[in-house]
Amino acid sequence: MTEQREAYVEKVKKVGERFDDLIATMARLRGEQGCLWDKEQTHITLKSFLLEETYELLDAIEQGSHKELVEELGDVLLQIIFHCQIASEEGQFTVAEVISRLIEKMERRHPHVFSDHRLPDSDAVLKHWTKAKAEENNSENSASALGNIPRAMPALARAQTVTKRASLLGFDWTDVEPVWGKLEEELTELKAAVTSGDKGRTSEEMGDVLLSLVNLCRFIDIKAEDALTHTVDRFLKRFAHIERRIREKEKTLAESSLDEMDALWEEAKKIERRQTSNK
Repeated sequence: MTEQREAYVEKVKKVGERFDDLIATMARLRGEQGCLWDKEQTHITLKSFLLEETYELLDAIEQGSHKELVEELGDVLLQIIFHCQIASEEGQFTVAEVISRLIEKMERRHPHVFSDHRLPDSDAVLKHWTKAKAEENNSENSASALGNIPRAMPALARAQTVTKRASLLGFDWTDVEPVWGKLEEELTELKAAVTSGDKGRTSEEMGDVLLSLVNLCRFIDIKAEDALTHTVDRFLKRFAHIERRIREKEKTLAESSLDEMDALWEEAKKIERRQTSNK
């Protein structure tokens, strides 16, 4: 055995030992002499914590801080181990079963890695992945080959996932031109709905417009959720500039005209452009 191989085996061994320590720590927290709060938790009560920790992890990824990423990955892992411990106590499943099922799924969805089946490129890999998921869902009597897409997902991200999976299963246009046409069609229908005064119809048509925009984002390789998030961030930054400049004039927003605020908005945009060009 080479020194490199020995070092790798030793590293894996240490990871396994630390993982065992994590499971033991969680078991102790839930044990007879453990933490009163931890012992009270259930799968249901932990839902909001899992969601919160996931959003904090996404923020850490966005910020690009390795230190924060380590911290937040640990917090998400804690939630996973917490659920596994609860399930183990109730005789439902163990963390070992979760890991075993995950490994089986990874091997089944990556035949180009774990068998002699070869795939030519990443697009082929994605199509195989989607097909494998569809077959799994069919075998489990799922309602759709698109799989279980959580309704709790942010709507834009959920919409993009739905349209992407449908595309990989063959339900899609071949190029972007019909997507532009569909968007224009939906905008025309939205205008007609607004004019009619029918709130229910208007809501449906607005949804169709948003879905068309999300589909366009997918075709031009933009993540709709990220695009809107960054735009909202820019709006907040520009509005903060307006508030700051108005305070410098010893005025309030209520005392300022729309033209004045709009001029400060344009000022904020110019500052952004200068900062971007200087990077």
